[in-house]
Amino acid sequence: MATNEAGVEVTKLSMESLFSMKGGDGENSYLNNSQAQARHARRVLPFLVSALKTLKLNPSPKEAGAFTIADLGCSTGTNTLFLVDVIVKCVAQMYEELGHDLPEFLVFFSDLPSNDFNVLFQLLPPPPSSGCLEGQRPYFASGVPGSFYTRLFPSRSVNVFNSFFSLHWLPQVPERVTDESSAAYNKGRVFVHGASMDTANAYKEQFQEGLAAFLRARATEMKADGVMFLVFIGRTSVDPTDQQGAGIFFGAHFQDAWNDLVQEGLLESEKRDSFNVPMYAASLEEVREVVEAEGSFAINGLRVVDGGSPLVMSDPEDADEVGRALVNGCRSVAGVLVESHIGERLSEELFARMERRAARHARELVEELQFFHIVASLSFAAAD
Repeated sequence: MATNEAGVEVTKLSMESLFSMKGGDGENSYLNNSQAQARHARRVLPFLVSALKTLKLNPSPKEAGAFTIADLGCSTGTNTLFLVDVIVKCVAQMYEELGHDLPEFLVFFSDLPSNDFNVLFQLLPPPPSSGCLEGQRPYFASGVPGSFYTRLFPSRSVNVFNSFFSLHWLPQVPERVTDESSAAYNKGRVFVHGASMDTANAYKEQFQEGLAAFLRARATEMKADGVMFLVFIGRTSVDPTDQQGAGIFFGAHFQDAWNDLVQEGLLESEKRDSFNVPMYAASLEEVREVVEAEGSFAINGLRVVDGGSPLVMSDPEDADEVGRALVNGCRSVAGVLVESHIGERLSEELFARMERRAARHARELVEELQFFHIVASLSFAAAD
């Protein structure tokens, strides 16, 4: 069982209480390092709108109650607010075009309990009032802490489920990956990219088990005429050991930085080998297999979209800025896990080495680093 430098045990079961995007508003925070996700989100907005257009709206919204939207994996930044605004405005327009009265809108922002909800709620505009004045949000808001791999909402309570850039995060690191007696033991590595096929299959199975649990929970919570729109990191390669953009992001210089600490005697190799990034970039077919096997949902749309680079920088010719951008991005999404495993001091050492390595390969990163996203639109499967 792993411990951090303070001697605190870090178990696989603690993922829910530990894992979050970096909170606050500092240089390494998710709030200040999610501009790339904003660009990527805008690329898939036409697919989101198309999914919403399939909704069957109740002509008597007062009888149906609030129109409910759940954002799963909302994190802490402005991206979630932008996407919710898009959904509310689109649905409101659909009601108006049909000549129906507008319903009241209720938005659930959901993420793990460790998420920095305070930062998110501080970004919210004032609540709605009579007439919905300019500058106010046209919906009521609530926070729902918990893992989306479990039930979060009452039965048949949600019209639209929305999840951007979250489902590639696994509920836990596959147990076999850190088991020295297993063929899937990921010795010498901290991510699935470039690992053995046994390791890759362990990651794949963990992803598919998690996705199936996610779908089972939503199948109980979604209203009969609801829709679900999902965007998460994927890959175009059929080889699960080739994680493409995610492999460059969490392999390569991140992996080498861990090796630096081991070679310099700052970290035991066993400590490195007991850490693995709980993330998996799936293929379209791997996703399709789960949806069809689980059986609750029909696939209205399933595609891979080129999301572009995850690097946030003003000058791609500045090698130091490129290195810093890679580290800030990596740290904003995985820094909490690194610190919980090796402590703050060694975490600083690791990311400093990663930044130097990335700066030396800046041109290669700018030219080659890009993410692919799985975009899925789902509704209930027709009853037999």
